[in-house]
Parts: sequence; C-alpha cells; structure tokens
Amino acid sequence: MERAKNEEQILRAIIHTVKEGQPDTLKKIIQELSPYELAMHYRALPKKRKPLFLEWLHIDELVALLENLSKTAQLEVLKIIGPLRATELLDVMKSDDVALLLTDLPEKEVERLIAEMRAEGKKAIRKKMKYPKKSAGRAMIDQYVWVHQSYSVEKTIAKLKHFKKYADFLNYVYVIDDQKRLIGVASYRDLLLCDLPCSIADVMTTDIYKVHELTKQSEVAKMIGSHDFLSVPVVNDEGILVGIITADDVLDIVMREANEDIEMLFASGKEIDFHTKPFVATYKRLPWLVLLLFIGLVSGSIIAKFEATLEAVVALAFFMPMIAGMTGNTGTQSLAVVVRGLVKEELTTKKTVKLILRELLVGIMLGIICGAVISIIAYIWQGSFTLGLVVGASLIATLIIGTLAGTIIPLILNRFNVDPAVASGPLITTINDILSLLIYFGIATLFIEKLM
Repeated sequence: MERAKNEEQILRAIIHTVKEGQPDTLKKIIQELSPYELAMHYRALPKKRKPLFLEWLHIDELVALLENLSKTAQLEVLKIIGPLRATELLDVMKSDDVALLLTDLPEKEVERLIAEMRAEGKKAIRKKMKYPKKSAGRAMIDQYVWVHQSYSVEKTIAKLKHFKKYADFLNYVYVIDDQKRLIGVASYRDLLLCDLPCSIADVMTTDIYKVHELTKQSEVAKMIGSHDFLSVPVVNDEGILVGIITADDVLDIVMREANEDIEMLFASGKEIDFHTKPFVATYKRLPWLVLLLFIGLVSGSIIAKFEATLEAVVALAFFMPMIAGMTGNTGTQSLAVVVRGLVKEELTTKKTVKLILRELLVGIMLGIICGAVISIIAYIWQGSFTLGLVVGASLIATLIIGTLAGTIIPLILNRFNVDPAVASGPLITTINDILSLLIYFGIATLFIEKLM
C-alpha cells in the first residue's frame, strides 16, 4: 500500500513538472527511477503531457524507456518524438531490438524509419529484417569478440580490453579459422587460469554448442535454459560465425512468447493492457468472440434436439451448467499443461504417446472421483438413484473427453507447425460444451424410462 502511494506521488510530481515547464526538476525525479519505473510512469501520463516528457529525456533514457514498453507503445514514442530524433534513437539501439521493433511494419514504413540512420546501422537492420520473424538470425547481436586460432592468450586478453565497450556481452571469446568458421570457444575463466604464453588453441574447447541462423528462437531459449549458458554463437550454412544470442535476449524472447501464448490462450488479443483504449480492445477481442458465438449456437441446437428428454425430466437442467463447466475447465487445464510443456520439451513420438496416456489416466481418475461425488449429491438432492447414476456417468465420460481434447488439439496444431496457443481456452471450452451436452443428453435418453 505504501509503495503504491509513493508511486502515485511520483506520477503526480512528473505531471506537475511537465505542466509547469520544469525540465531540471523532472531530470532529478527520473534519476531516481529504474527503467521499468520510468516506463510505468510514462504509460500512466495523460496523452497531452507525453510529447514534452519525451522531449526532455536524454537519448540514453529514451533507449531505457523503449526497452520496457510494448511494441505498440514503442511505435507511439517514435511517432511522438518525430523522424529526426527517432533516427538518433534507432542509431544507438541494439540492432536486434530495432529489428524486433520493426518486425510487423510494412516495408515502406521500415525504410522510412531507417532512411536517415548511419549507413552501418541501416545495413545491419536490413540484414536482420531478411531473416524469418522468429529465427535466431533476427534475435542475434553483432557485439561479440572473436580471435583467430593463432592468437596467444595474452593477445586475446588485450583484444578483449580494447573492446571494453562490449562489456555487457564479453562472457566468451569465439575462436575462428582462416575462413572465419567457428572452431572453438573460451570463457573468461579459461583465460584467467592459464599461463599467458599459452596459445588460445590450447585453452579453447572445440565441443561447441551453437545454433544455425534459421533456428527457431524458442529452440535457442531451450538450449540456453538447459545448459545455463550466458550466450550462444550463431553460425550460417558454412559454419561462419555471424552473431551471438545472449541470455537476456532469450529472457525477452521467453517473456514475449509467454505473453503471446497467454493472449491466445484466453483469446484476449495482442497488446491489450490497462492502458489500451476501449475501441481498440473491443476490435482485437471481437473476432474470437464472434467465432465462438456461432460455435456456441451448436450447443443451443443440441438442447433443442433433446427438448423432449428435458421436458420429461426437468431435473436434468439443474446439472447442465455443472457438466459443461467442469468439462471446459479440465480441457483448459490440460491445454495449459501442454502449451507450457512444449516450450520446455522437444516433442517426440514417445513423449507424445506418454503425455496422452498420462492425461487419459488423469481424466479417468478425475472423472471417477468427481462423478462419484456428484452422483451422491444428485441422489440426496433429487431422491433419484437413476438420476445420480446418469449425472455421475456423464461427468466421468465428459471429463475424460475434455482432458483428451485439451491435450490432443494443441499437439495436433504443434505437429503442423501452428502455434498451439491458437487452441485458446475459450475454443477448447466451447468444443467441450458441445461434446458434454451430447454425452449428457445421450446417456439421459438411454435411461429416460427409469428417470420418469
């Protein structure tokens, strides 16, 4: 509570300094903020105060701000600060961050934004943009140090000191041959613990974990996460070193993928947060909801088809929401497990079969336990053993099917290289609603005479 109150006071102070035209006071406030806090307060600023706020920020502060904003907010900043300052900003940003920022923009818009950049930076961006969106090449950086295999350790250390501006990325030194092919890697520790007259070839390891420039970013994240690397080298078809991907870049990738999966999982649309305008949020959510609306009409037609059964035994209606809700919930749970697992695991046929069998067993156990409980409740509540049997058996069957649906659908999508998060929670829930009603009324119809 105290922290929230303090943040509110800081925001008010920022708004006041901008409103009263006090840039020196604003700079003092900003110096006390972390990049995350700076971005948080920027998002909360009234729209009319943002241009002057951004104008008073130093270029390094703008870079820090952009690193903590969504892509939509980043593009908003570029638009507000104007083409000249936007060019200056893009020139000092890391090429992989710029490539990510410009990813979904039309080619003409990209060219307009980078037109006035320095030739070297412009060339690097254009090269990055040629790689597929979620490839290692799009995420790699060129701020790394390489040495030739003929270097001594002393000469290698001297080169590392010369490139001290790359300090944030100097975790490993990469060794190349005459054709610039990656042949070895050495860590700082390796260099410090050896004798200076030693050759880099004697220190380096040739057992190199590396990725191809077209490797999926998610695969790179798995490798770095599994082996606790600080960075991993990226090579082309000829084995030539073309860049590196660092652990902090991988964290950004994982966070971005997780956010996209969560958005797709709940069909909420991309880039919707506390500050999204109502019209924009509606526009992004509407397509999913319209689709699910029409799918949901199938549920109504099923109920209409079994209208005679429902009229004969009105008590069946009491358990419809519970059956549909439980089936949808268990399907969404399985979906979340599969989507999360696919990020960490390389899927094989054996693992797929094992996962399906496990979820089938989970569905059976959940079904038996929940089915038994609801059977007893239905019997006590309605005084009908047959009704309890119908409701219990229906719940067992629907929980098994719901669990399998939540498991198999994302696996099928993944098999066809479609993001499994596309099988969103609402879609799985709607499909399971239809299946649960079919099963529930189907079983009830079989026992209709005894129910009456």
